[in-house]
Amino acid sequence: MKLLEWVNIKPVESLKGKDLLTLFDYSTEEVKELLELAIDLKFLTKEEKCPPLLAGKTLGMIFEKHSTRTRISFEVGMQQLGGHGMFMHSRDLQIGRGESIPDTAKVLSGYLDGIMIRANSHEMVEELAEHASIPVINGLTDLFHPCQALADLLTLQEVKGGLAGKKLAYIGDGNNVAHSLAIAAAHMGMHIHIASPREYEPVEWISEKISKLAITNGGSYAVTSNPVEAVKSADCIYTDVWTSMGQEQEAEARLAAFEQFQVNDHLVAHAKSDYVFLHCLPAHREEEVTASVIDGPNSYVFQQAENRLHAQKAVLASLL
Repeated sequence: MKLLEWVNIKPVESLKGKDLLTLFDYSTEEVKELLELAIDLKFLTKEEKCPPLLAGKTLGMIFEKHSTRTRISFEVGMQQLGGHGMFMHSRDLQIGRGESIPDTAKVLSGYLDGIMIRANSHEMVEELAEHASIPVINGLTDLFHPCQALADLLTLQEVKGGLAGKKLAYIGDGNNVAHSLAIAAAHMGMHIHIASPREYEPVEWISEKISKLAITNGGSYAVTSNPVEAVKSADCIYTDVWTSMGQEQEAEARLAAFEQFQVNDHLVAHAKSDYVFLHCLPAHREEEVTASVIDGPNSYVFQQAENRLHAQKAVLASLL
């Protein structure tokens, strides 16, 4: 079957050759086009007719952190699009022995068609992208997780349809997931409410940019320390673990700080009856969320996890 026969498959042309470091760098129209492409690619995958848009292409995947969903979804995504994903742990590369980031970026640019990196520092990923001549995709940093946010939007769009004007409540740590989720929702004109303990709120400069983006698109953005206020009449409730990788030494303090921020039956009773529950996984049942919620009828966490694959295929097809 020739590529011309996939008449509806149109990678986002304006993103060709670009990086994906944060969704702040993409226009609202580009985010919407990526979601449309992801829906098309998901349908064709289910029909076993996914087009080999990336035949002959190789994605290098650098990991400083452990991963289940990110590694497997990117590797399978490249395979389904006809390309190849190459796993590389940072400790196995010369970068793990002190080779400079600019040198690594230039060397990998001569071998690969794109780089996906799951890193500790966002600044490191920015430096890698600055010196690479091929697209760099942020698979997670301390500040942003844009690929997760695209999967989140895709899931909400499948379940709820139009997203403009919908209320999204994020409960818990104002971390990388919260940042990117809120940026993505702001592109859609949603009303975003983040409830976090005061010392764990989203980064101030990121919140300021999200607020401006949301208002521009007809939505709104608010940060509170009151989970009930955030969840009231919400269309979607989202949470994440209270202690992320690299924060293990803070676990005891975090458990105490987030004690009143558990997503449970009492809290979700304040949302709309048909609310959608999302979690980026892995989840700690009976900690940030009870089993009754995450395993209940309003939970779409496994559809959300699968959508990492399809959202990322849209990114890969467009950038590579």
